[in-house]
Amino acid sequence: MRHKTPYKKRKKRLGCGIGSGHGKTSTKGQKGQRSRAGFRLNPGFEGGQNPLYRRLPKRGFNRNALKKVFAIVNLQKLADLDEKEITPELLIAKNIISQLHDGLKILGSGELKRAVTVKAHLFSDSAKTKIEAKGGQAVLLGK
Repeated sequence: MRHKTPYKKRKKRLGCGIGSGHGKTSTKGQKGQRSRAGFRLNPGFEGGQNPLYRRLPKRGFNRNALKKVFAIVNLQKLADLDEKEITPELLIAKNIISQLHDGLKILGSGELKRAVTVKAHLFSDSAKTKIEAKGGQAVLLGK
Protein backbone atom coordinates (compact mmCIF):
# COMPACT_ATOMS: atom_id res chain seq x y z
CA MET A 1 0.00 0.00 0.00
CA ARG A 2 1.29 3.42 -0.96
CA HIS A 3 1.24 6.41 1.33
CA LYS A 4 -0.56 9.47 0.06
CA THR A 5 1.93 11.75 1.84
CA PRO A 6 5.72 11.29 1.58
CA TYR A 7 7.10 8.92 4.21
CA LYS A 8 8.69 10.78 7.12
CA LYS A 9 11.41 8.97 9.05
CA ARG A 10 10.81 8.72 12.79
CA LYS A 11 13.32 10.18 15.26
CA LYS A 12 15.78 7.64 16.73
CA ARG A 13 14.48 7.03 20.28
CA LEU A 14 17.40 5.79 22.35
CA GLY A 15 17.14 3.70 25.52
CA CYS A 16 13.46 2.78 25.14
CA GLY A 17 13.84 -0.96 25.58
CA ILE A 18 14.84 -3.87 23.38
CA GLY A 19 11.71 -3.62 21.21
CA SER A 20 12.64 -0.13 19.97
CA GLY A 21 15.59 -1.49 18.02
CA HIS A 22 17.84 0.93 19.88
CA GLY A 23 17.55 -0.41 23.41
CA LYS A 24 20.01 -1.83 25.95
CA THR A 25 23.25 -0.09 24.92
CA SER A 26 21.43 2.61 22.92
CA THR A 27 23.54 2.16 19.75
CA LYS A 28 26.74 2.91 21.68
CA GLY A 29 28.18 -0.63 21.64
CA GLN A 30 29.52 -2.51 24.66
CA LYS A 31 32.44 -0.69 26.28
CA GLY A 32 34.94 2.06 25.63
CA GLN A 33 35.25 5.83 25.73
CA ARG A 34 32.43 6.39 23.25
CA SER A 35 29.90 4.46 25.36
CA ARG A 36 30.44 6.57 28.49
CA ALA A 37 28.23 9.40 29.67
CA GLY A 38 29.50 12.86 28.81
CA PHE A 39 31.61 11.70 25.86
CA ARG A 40 32.15 14.38 23.26
CA LEU A 41 34.27 13.85 20.15
CA ASN A 42 36.46 16.80 19.22
CA PRO A 43 35.95 18.04 15.66
CA GLY A 44 38.93 16.85 13.64
CA PHE A 45 39.69 13.86 15.91
CA GLU A 46 40.66 10.80 13.87
CA GLY A 47 40.95 8.12 16.52
CA GLY A 48 44.53 8.92 17.49
CA GLN A 49 45.73 9.10 13.89
CA ASN A 50 47.53 12.34 13.08
CA PRO A 51 44.60 14.59 12.10
CA LEU A 52 44.28 16.25 8.72
CA TYR A 53 44.81 19.77 10.08
CA ARG A 54 48.21 18.65 11.43
CA ARG A 55 49.19 16.63 8.35
CA LEU A 56 48.72 19.49 5.90
CA PRO A 57 51.53 22.03 5.49
CA LYS A 58 50.96 25.47 6.93
CA ARG A 59 51.27 28.26 4.37
CA GLY A 60 51.30 32.03 4.50
CA PHE A 61 51.37 34.22 7.57
CA ASN A 62 49.09 36.53 9.51
CA ARG A 63 49.76 40.25 9.33
CA ASN A 64 51.73 41.67 12.23
CA ALA A 65 49.17 43.39 14.45
CA LEU A 66 51.74 45.95 15.63
CA LYS A 67 52.81 46.98 12.12
CA LYS A 68 51.90 50.52 11.08
CA VAL A 69 50.01 50.83 7.78
CA PHE A 70 50.34 54.16 6.01
CA ALA A 71 48.36 55.72 3.20
CA ILE A 72 50.96 56.35 0.48
CA VAL A 73 50.97 59.25 -1.99
CA ASN A 74 53.63 60.14 -4.57
CA LEU A 75 54.70 63.70 -5.40
CA GLN A 76 53.33 63.10 -8.90
CA LYS A 77 49.76 63.13 -7.48
CA LEU A 78 50.46 66.24 -5.38
CA ALA A 79 51.73 68.14 -8.44
CA ASP A 80 48.25 67.99 -10.00
CA LEU A 81 46.62 69.75 -7.02
CA ASP A 82 46.13 73.54 -7.14
CA GLU A 83 46.56 74.04 -3.38
CA LYS A 84 49.17 75.93 -1.38
CA GLU A 85 48.85 73.64 1.65
CA ILE A 86 48.32 69.90 1.30
CA THR A 87 46.98 68.00 4.33
CA PRO A 88 45.70 64.43 4.84
CA GLU A 89 42.13 65.78 5.16
CA LEU A 90 42.43 67.51 1.78
CA LEU A 91 43.66 64.30 0.12
CA ILE A 92 40.69 62.36 1.54
CA ALA A 93 38.29 65.10 0.37
CA LYS A 94 39.81 64.99 -3.17
CA ASN A 95 39.61 61.12 -3.24
CA ILE A 96 43.37 60.73 -3.67
CA ILE A 97 43.42 58.45 -0.64
CA SER A 98 40.41 56.55 0.68
CA GLN A 99 41.60 55.97 4.25
CA LEU A 100 44.30 57.46 6.45
CA HIS A 101 45.04 54.20 8.36
CA ASP A 102 47.97 54.99 10.73
CA GLY A 103 49.05 58.11 8.88
CA LEU A 104 50.11 59.58 5.55
CA LYS A 105 53.48 58.93 3.92
CA ILE A 106 54.73 61.00 0.99
CA LEU A 107 57.05 59.27 -1.49
CA GLY A 108 59.38 60.99 -3.95
CA SER A 109 58.22 59.61 -7.31
CA GLY A 110 57.48 62.52 -9.67
CA GLU A 111 58.26 66.26 -9.59
CA LEU A 112 56.48 69.26 -8.10
CA LYS A 113 55.72 72.27 -10.31
CA ARG A 114 55.76 74.91 -7.58
CA ALA A 115 56.39 75.49 -3.88
CA VAL A 116 53.80 73.88 -1.59
CA THR A 117 53.51 73.13 2.11
CA VAL A 118 52.89 69.41 2.62
CA LYS A 119 51.73 68.13 6.01
CA ALA A 120 52.14 64.38 6.54
CA HIS A 121 53.14 61.83 9.17
CA LEU A 122 56.17 60.53 7.22
CA PHE A 123 58.28 61.64 4.25
CA SER A 124 60.79 59.67 2.24
CA ASP A 125 64.19 61.37 1.97
CA SER A 126 63.78 61.98 -1.78
CA ALA A 127 60.30 63.49 -1.28
CA LYS A 128 61.56 65.85 1.42
CA THR A 129 64.48 67.07 -0.69
CA LYS A 130 62.28 67.59 -3.78
CA ILE A 131 59.68 69.58 -1.79
CA GLU A 132 62.36 71.77 -0.18
CA ALA A 133 64.22 72.21 -3.51
CA LYS A 134 61.12 73.92 -4.94
CA GLY A 135 60.98 76.24 -1.90
CA GLY A 136 58.18 74.36 -0.15
CA GLN A 137 57.91 72.91 3.33
CA ALA A 138 57.61 69.31 4.53
CA VAL A 139 55.82 69.50 7.89
CA LEU A 140 55.71 66.37 10.08
CA LEU A 141 52.41 65.67 11.83
CA GLY A 142 52.33 63.82 15.14
CA LYS A 143 49.69 61.18 15.70
